[in-house]
Amino acid sequence: MSEADDSVNLDDWGAAMAEQAAHDAAEQSASTQDTSQKADIFQDFSAKASPTGIHNDIEFILDIPVLLTVELGRTKISIKNLLQLAQGSVVELAGMAGEPMDILINGYLIAQGEVVVVNDKFGIRVTDIISPADRIRKLNK
Repeated sequence: MSEADDSVNLDDWGAAMAEQAAHDAAEQSASTQDTSQKADIFQDFSAKASPTGIHNDIEFILDIPVLLTVELGRTKISIKNLLQLAQGSVVELAGMAGEPMDILINGYLIAQGEVVVVNDKFGIRVTDIISPADRIRKLNK
């Protein structure tokens, strides 16, 4: 590419970006007008405007039940092998011995931990909270 071609391409990009900015500003202006018109239609649920004293905080969700699952490991087997399982059969899991176990909330991995025994009952000690980036990587396993 020559210098003239580069400047033409940059000019085209600059013009396109300016056109997009003008379009976005026009849309934002129209949306602001629509919002002010809709404000009269919809009830304000903010804490200051709530006549029933409803608070906008975490207390709303504290009593919602979720399913917590601790997973030792997974494996894929064929239906033929599944039908051959009997009492005493051993199924090999993908997880290694000593590896942290996955802690799932409603089927989504949120943490890892290790097994503990307390008063003859199994429990799990949380050893690591999974970051959002790690959650995405774990989905591909």
